[in-house]
Amino acid sequence: MFDYLTLKFAWWILVGVLLIGFTIMDGHDMGVGTLLPFLGRDDTDRRVMINTVAPHWDGNQVWFITAGGAIFAAWPFVYATAFSGLYWALLLVLFALFFRPVGFEYRSKLQDPRWRRLWDGGLVVGSAVPALVFGVAFGNLFLGVPFRFDDSLRAYYDGSFWALLNPFALLCGVVSLSAIALQGATFLSHRTDGQVQARAVRAVSISAVVMMAAFSVAGVVVWRMHGYAVTQIPDIGSVLNPLMKTVAREPGAWLANYRQIPVLWLIPALAYVGAIAAILSARRGRTMTAFVASSLVCAAVILTAGVGLFPFVLPSSIEPSMSLTAWDAVSSRITLEVMLWVTLIFTPLMLAYTAWAYRVMGGKVTRAYIAENSKSLY
Repeated sequence: MFDYLTLKFAWWILVGVLLIGFTIMDGHDMGVGTLLPFLGRDDTDRRVMINTVAPHWDGNQVWFITAGGAIFAAWPFVYATAFSGLYWALLLVLFALFFRPVGFEYRSKLQDPRWRRLWDGGLVVGSAVPALVFGVAFGNLFLGVPFRFDDSLRAYYDGSFWALLNPFALLCGVVSLSAIALQGATFLSHRTDGQVQARAVRAVSISAVVMMAAFSVAGVVVWRMHGYAVTQIPDIGSVLNPLMKTVAREPGAWLANYRQIPVLWLIPALAYVGAIAAILSARRGRTMTAFVASSLVCAAVILTAGVGLFPFVLPSSIEPSMSLTAWDAVSSRITLEVMLWVTLIFTPLMLAYTAWAYRVMGGKVTRAYIAENSKSLY
């Protein structure tokens, strides 16, 4: 029903949608975990914060798992190269995520303050480290990842974990972490009251300002750096492999899509609009509007990076012509088509179930509620 080129482009969009869904849905509970030691002044405050996301955090992990599965099935070259070459970075994310389920489950099992502080630290690590590393990963995509292929398409990675922690990548990590903190702060402002809510509103302003500043600096750096451009490639609607094109590094190449289609500049502009709207809405008590605005920030930041990189998915800094793109790193046509129909059927069901769950378990969490249910809550 769909031609191969349409399917290739559709899966570039769908992977982006899954990443945005993960950032919005898993982002707010990671944001709450990141803010835990800053907004929770005592144990009850921290329990209030934790129990705002307690009914949903594990369900939100579906977005992360689905995004990883989609990359594996739709872009096998990307999955194989990234998950082997960036092994230590991904292992760091995995080990950090281990702290989340045990932190939620074990934290309130004992009354000992030291025990609870230990698991509070685990929740912070399990929330902040993945957000930071994901931003660092996106930063390294703009710089290029040091991998290459041999004639039989076996991938070789020539970099190190520490090389990934370069200044620009860490700046992108700050963008990611501050956006996640903003998402968590707006969610807390909507689900809490009293002093916790007041602190969350202040955190909205701080995280939004940090995000806009870091996002602006990163944009200037991208504008000045040498990007990648495909100079020759066969019919992109045909079956290709990563060795069938030539790529050049050119100054300002990452902005080529924006120059060709000027309306796309609205996407990064929406990041600033969303951040400012989140600040104003939170201060005026329109907390749901603030959460929607912060979700817009998350979507705009990811789309800004995606549009800049397109059609590149995993650029190579060693052999630019071996970079992986949306045209030559994909699965077969039948695989993409079957997966597309599965996605079109089950994604609306997942969204409907998520909306229902948040509607049923969406009330405010207060100190009084924690006191009344202290034996049954996290």
